[in-house]
Amino acid sequence: AGCEKETSSYMWIYIFLGNMLRGIGETPITPLGISYLDDFAKEENTPVYIASLHTIAMLGPMFGFILGSLCARLYVDIGYVDLESITITPQDSRWVGAWWLGFIIAGAVSLLAAIPFCFLPKSLEKPEGASHDKTSSGLLEERKATRKTHTSAKSKPKKWSVILKGKILSNPMYITLLFSSLLQFNSFVGFLTYKPKYLEQQYGQSASKSNFIIGLTSLPPIGLGIFIGGLVMKKYKMGITGAAKFAFTMSFFAYLLGLLHFFVGCENHVVAGLTVSYD
Repeated sequence: AGCEKETSSYMWIYIFLGNMLRGIGETPITPLGISYLDDFAKEENTPVYIASLHTIAMLGPMFGFILGSLCARLYVDIGYVDLESITITPQDSRWVGAWWLGFIIAGAVSLLAAIPFCFLPKSLEKPEGASHDKTSSGLLEERKATRKTHTSAKSKPKKWSVILKGKILSNPMYITLLFSSLLQFNSFVGFLTYKPKYLEQQYGQSASKSNFIIGLTSLPPIGLGIFIGGLVMKKYKMGITGAAKFAFTMSFFAYLLGLLHFFVGCENHVVAGLTVSYD
């Protein structure tokens, strides 16, 4: 009972709020950025631009893992204690790295990277040969007509629930893409969450080295695959149906290769009281 102690720190609330604000700031980049590229780029160049955007988005976590690896080598109280007085090393189970330092560095870089966005024009001139899809133009004309009607009648805008039920949730392609994205990110997040701990436990690596290995080996192939996929779509000028077939084929082969993980592994460590008796 003397060893039990309830936590009295509420710093997790600040971390929670900080991540929430970061998510709010990062969210518009994907929908608005892709729409911006799609509206003001040639039709054959759009897949490459979008693939480049997603490739950079995958390289970001890679540098994040490397930065986390460097920060994990520094003691958590760096700047507040004399580092020469610390007798433990990163290989010690009691070692806690400077996890908070990455937030400061990444936040400062994000703030500087956001400045050029303030100077982007609201609209650009349509390049020659830009996408003039009949469906898109029809939707735009319908939207303009609807807007004029609403303006003249001065009617109230529709509620989000009506828009979701009438347009979005009734679209089978959108629902299919939504569920497939949920499945992909669900597995991907679990992979990144538990793989560092697996490397630490099974191979005796430190937290810093585990993060470095994952950042260097796992994410670059994904970014490269996204970029190559954009080049393939540009070369063969795939439409929606062709892109869906291409994505299904690649996902199916990735699933088959993913099954090989079940045949790779190490024996569990012997833990007294858990896997064997204390005797």
